[in-house]
Amino acid sequence: MPVAMADGRRVWQRRTQGQQWAVFAGWFALVAITVFCWQVMNRGTIWAFVEDAPRQAGDLLSRAWPPAWGYLDRLWWPLWDTLNIATLGTLLGVVMAVPVAFLAASNTTPSRAVLRPLALFIIVASRSINSLIWALLLVAIIGPGLLAGILAIALRSIGFIGKLLYEAIEEIDESQVEAVSATGASRMQVMDYAIVPQVLPAFAGITVFRWDINIRESTILGLVGAGGIGVQLESSLARLAWAEVTVIFAVILATVVLSEWVSAKVRGAVL
Repeated sequence: MPVAMADGRRVWQRRTQGQQWAVFAGWFALVAITVFCWQVMNRGTIWAFVEDAPRQAGDLLSRAWPPAWGYLDRLWWPLWDTLNIATLGTLLGVVMAVPVAFLAASNTTPSRAVLRPLALFIIVASRSINSLIWALLLVAIIGPGLLAGILAIALRSIGFIGKLLYEAIEEIDESQVEAVSATGASRMQVMDYAIVPQVLPAFAGITVFRWDINIRESTILGLVGAGGIGVQLESSLARLAWAEVTVIFAVILATVVLSEWVSAKVRGAVL
């Protein structure tokens, strides 16, 4: 706001003096909270170990190099399992997420009072639990193996796909829905000819994007017994076979880069 100066000139200022002091107080509180949180986080830190960390890291890297490339032949089948976990988990997640998304969208749900809140709760619950935690629970329930990994990926994917898809459904052009409805079409016909064609490109892009994410997440599910290349990683870490760990990291990196490239190409072709 403009303020008067001693010589009569008026100079514009962004904030009043009170607002400026409030900003200073806010920044001071933020710094104080940051310092407090830093002290809490480092309360149990043994700084002697931190000072020794560079030497320990150098020692570990010296044992991890050169990579044990002969171990590569034992990784192809676990890598195939990892790809299957990601792919089948994504497909199963899609099957479960699509009806949940249509129930959650305000313009397609048959019941805003009951079904929509229930669908939104399923989406939030799925997104709140990491796939690794899902895998831990499923391994305890159904035992270790690929099935636990597939179900963990699927349960995690429901929330991601369902949320993005129901938002895409709510953003459709309603004039197309009104035009199809004006012809006397049934509710399912309106869904088939006015809603689904509009969200289909977004649905394809969301699915491929989630598959790309699931490739990354499925690589570590073996650490808790859910199958895939993570089982080999856990075994090598337990034996302190750092040269094998380097090979596994290289394979995971190459797989993720390839999946990212495939995902980008498919999304570019669809969208």
